[in-house]
Amino acid sequence: MTHTGKLGFRMFTNLPRPEAALVDRFKGLASPNLADAMGRFHFMDPGVQMRTGLPLCGIAVTVMARPADNLMVHKAMEIAAPGDVIVVNTSGNTTSAVFGELMGNSAVAARLGGLVVDGAIRDLEGLAALGFPAFSRAVSAGGCDKDGPGEINVPIACGNAVVMPGDIVVGDRDGVVVVPRVEAEEVLTLVLALMDRETKRVAEIRAGKVFKGEINDTLRARGVL
Repeated sequence: MTHTGKLGFRMFTNLPRPEAALVDRFKGLASPNLADAMGRFHFMDPGVQMRTGLPLCGIAVTVMARPADNLMVHKAMEIAAPGDVIVVNTSGNTTSAVFGELMGNSAVAARLGGLVVDGAIRDLEGLAALGFPAFSRAVSAGGCDKDGPGEINVPIACGNAVVMPGDIVVGDRDGVVVVPRVEAEEVLTLVLALMDRETKRVAEIRAGKVFKGEINDTLRARGVL
């Protein structure tokens, strides 16, 4: 990726992107299934929660923001493509909202796919009325500055998960998962196989095989039974 600015105030462009058709195949997949398919890794901690009742799925545009500042969140929205998800690290701040209803109007007009903030947002009713998917660690009435510094499309941590620009982010009521861009094809294959196994297991339960024999096998192996 090429960039403008200097260290601490950089904006990287030419975001590496998985194929749109591949991203679309992740839409509607459950975050727990995706996390299990990735070895029970690559999910954000439960502090990052759905705030407007709407799921999201899209390519991550990452933002590293100074505490109590959203200058680069505004710029990231401008350079993001339709369907992209803005993913923000606020450097630990949870009292100064970096996103609200006014920015939500801009995000909807730009046809962005959603927002994930490891920090605070506000104006939840307005964002819900806009139909904009938003996840955050906190909700706070407090606002923030627009001075910087900050960086766009750099590796960040969000919800104690690594997020690289161009990764696929999927969020629902159970949480947010991050599918590494370079492993997206493999993850899709794994999650579809997992879902097939679960469908077969449900059929077994309905047919009368209510409990898994492997549980007692494990207990016997450990000398419990």
